[in-house]
Amino acid sequence: MKVRDWMTHEVASVRRNDQLVIADDLMRLGRIRHTPVLEDHSDDLVGIVSQRDLFRGALAAALGYGQHAQQKVLGMLVIKDIMSTNPVTTTPDTPLADAARVMLERKIGCLPVLEDGRLVGILTESDFLRFAVEHAGTT
Repeated sequence: MKVRDWMTHEVASVRRNDQLVIADDLMRLGRIRHTPVLEDHSDDLVGIVSQRDLFRGALAAALGYGQHAQQKVLGMLVIKDIMSTNPVTTTPDTPLADAARVMLERKIGCLPVLEDGRLVGILTESDFLRFAVEHAGTT
């Protein structure tokens, strides 16, 4: 089995100079934990934002401010200030077991999937859970 068989094809992404509140809203409303970050004027992958990054970036929440204050702080910050740069990536043709091994060894929750330098998907821990559910009892 290959990454292409289990990756999420519809990827919600943000731009590096978007306000942090955009990533927060996208991730909260879409119930996703990782969002690829693309260059502003191209579709080049430049980073990834995780919920953990958002928690670190949302200083107001850590200080105990309310939701309104937190949204204000998130609106003042941009994604490039908190994103993880140089994300580990994979390709659609990578064997699924190899991708899983990389995620385990690197202790990361996702792999952006690139084909010819373009973002074509994302492989997450949730995709592996879906795989496990669909194959439960078949081995």
